[in-house]
Order: sequence, then C-alpha cells, then structure tokens
Amino acid sequence: MTSYRPVNAVLRGLDVLLATNRLKGRATVGEIHRHTGLDKATIVRMLETLAHAGLTVRNEETRTYEVTGKALLLSVGYDRHRAVSAIVTPIMEDFQTEIGWPSDVAIFDNDAMLLVETSRQAGPMMLNRHPGYRAPILATSLGQVYLAFGPAEERDAVLTAAAEKPEIWNDVARDRRKAEKFFDDIRSRGYATMHPDYSRVEYRHAMTSVGVPIMADGKVFASINVLYLKKAMPVDQAVRTLLKPLQATAATIAAELARRSEK
Repeated sequence: MTSYRPVNAVLRGLDVLLATNRLKGRATVGEIHRHTGLDKATIVRMLETLAHAGLTVRNEETRTYEVTGKALLLSVGYDRHRAVSAIVTPIMEDFQTEIGWPSDVAIFDNDAMLLVETSRQAGPMMLNRHPGYRAPILATSLGQVYLAFGPAEERDAVLTAAAEKPEIWNDVARDRRKAEKFFDDIRSRGYATMHPDYSRVEYRHAMTSVGVPIMADGKVFASINVLYLKKAMPVDQAVRTLLKPLQATAATIAAELARRSEK
C-alpha cells in the first residue's frame, strides 16, 4: 500500500515516455495520442518536459520524437529477463523455422508482461518489438493466459489494479464474476487470444495472436505466443494449425527452465 495518492502529472509523463519508446521513430503527437488517449496539449507539454530532462528529443524534419540514450539509465539495474532469454532464444528460432510466424516469450512483471525474447523481424508486415517491451496484461494473449494459469493472488492483484484503468481491454476486470468465467474458459481450452481492440490500436486490425502458458509441475514460468496476419487465416484455423506446435514448444521451454532452476 502507498502512503500518498499518485501524482497524475508524473503518471502522464511516464505514459508519454513509454509510448515514445514503443513507437521507435514513429512517435508523432498524433500517434502518442492514439496509444495513450491523452489530449494532444498534454502530450506536447509532457514531451517538452521530458526533452528538458534530456530523455526525449524532437526530429524537426519528421516532426517525430525519440527517446535519448539517457533513457537507458532507467533500466541499468534490471536484468531478470536475460537468463530466461538465453534459454529460450534457440528454441524460438527452431519454432519459427517450423511454423513460419513470429512469436514472443514474456514473464510476469507486476502490472505488465515483460518480453524476454522475440523472433519478430523488422519489416512492413508488422510492428517490431524488442526484449524489454512491457505488454499490457489483459490486452494480450501472453498476459491473459499467464493470469489464467498463474497464482490466484497475482490474478486478484492484477484485476484490482486493472479495474481502475480506462482501456477497454480492462473491462473484464470490473466484474469479478465475468472475470472468473473468462479465465475458466481460457484454462478449459488451453490458450488465449489477443483482445480485438489491442489488435486495432497496435496493429491496425492486421495482426492477432494465440498464447499458451510455459509451465511445468503446475508452476507457470512465463508465456509464449504466435503472431499471425488476420487475413492469412481465421482464428479457428490458426488454433488448428498453430496450437499443437505452440504447446510443444512451450513444453520444451518449460522443461529447460525447470532443469536450469534445479541447478
């Protein structure tokens, strides 16, 4: 429990900083507005404040904003994901060779899913993601499936916090009865899918995903997804063709993580 109410201006500034980093060279005021929902005057004020602190810089030619090298100082103390990344990288490379679609592995990080490794490649068909990206829990198949199979106390804490956030994918957190059915359904079928509004915001409806837990002996270590183009196949076809190899890859990763954790 915190002693004071959060400082909303600081929260808005952090939202703008995170969005600028996530957009990687495409961070116009309009794009940041689309990703955060903040009004454009507030975004400009936050960007100018962040620039004054040396954390962002404006490209006058393209009218975009980028984070500076100083922002790296915010992550120098965090390296929990590197050990997992070293284990999963070769397995994910083999998996992408098998199925032809990219995937992500993420671990739970309190209020988000932290990408530890991805087989996405930069290109026109998708937005790139890098290890260290924090994906919203209830918006993504990674987060939904982790919560469904994870500890009840973590799920309760996430739902409590998410219920206070305005994004539409957090609506499920505002009704606990519906939330429990939502997670029961995920456990029953063994996978989760990306929230359609997150697909709209992040991928302009072009992409979606299927995610499964990475777990062994009832313990969830992480989660893994497959991303694919919506126009390439409907969800039921994606489940038929991708789910079994995805689950097999998750089992391989889980066994390796369990083996390493015993050493």
